[in-house]
Amino acid sequence: MASTASTPDTIAQLRSRMAGMQDGMPRLPLETHPALAGLVQLRAGGSYAVDSAALALTLLAGPSGAGHWCAAVGIADFGAEAARELGLDLDRTVLVPDPGDRWLEVTAALVDVATVVLVQPQGRVPEQVAERLGARLRKRSAALVVRGDWPRAEVRLTTRELAWSGVGEGHGHLRSRRILVEAQRGSAPPRRGALWLPADDRTHRRAEQAFEGSAPAVEVAS
Repeated sequence: MASTASTPDTIAQLRSRMAGMQDGMPRLPLETHPALAGLVQLRAGGSYAVDSAALALTLLAGPSGAGHWCAAVGIADFGAEAARELGLDLDRTVLVPDPGDRWLEVTAALVDVATVVLVQPQGRVPEQVAERLGARLRKRSAALVVRGDWPRAEVRLTTRELAWSGVGEGHGHLRSRRILVEAQRGSAPPRRGALWLPADDRTHRRAEQAFEGSAPAVEVAS
């Protein structure tokens, strides 16, 4: 019988293994952008809800940079330049900016050919619709990133604070953006981390890795 000291570790290991399984099949990890390390691990078959375009593109950047196909559905303000700076391969990215009321049909079709699909739903999504698409994700070993709300999202990433730097005494250019991100997975305590998206040197990374002597941040509304 396990000792009291080892029981929490055993439970944590079992929960980790269960998180990596769905319908009895292993849910393989997907490449995740280094800026999100420690906050979220993308997995095939999972769905991830975000509240900003920056977080959505960062989630796509990991698999895209590793050579996987990605897609974006219903994202009319998709920023190609920002996506490229994050590491997205636009030659392997399918864009459907205005699918109309067929967004779900288009998303389901793209799940068959892309490893990660980003979508912005039109209106409220019923749980049964999300579950059907979830089954398709698991079958195709794909992941879904949703800009907005999504029933039973595996992880919800929320921007809590936003600050720009580069403006001083009324002049200058905005050079870097620091955001505080909260990652909520079910009822577990949320994980929080600060990210540079981008930093002064145009890289995208955890803010804890910021260079010394960076310009002071200017707080703005998120």
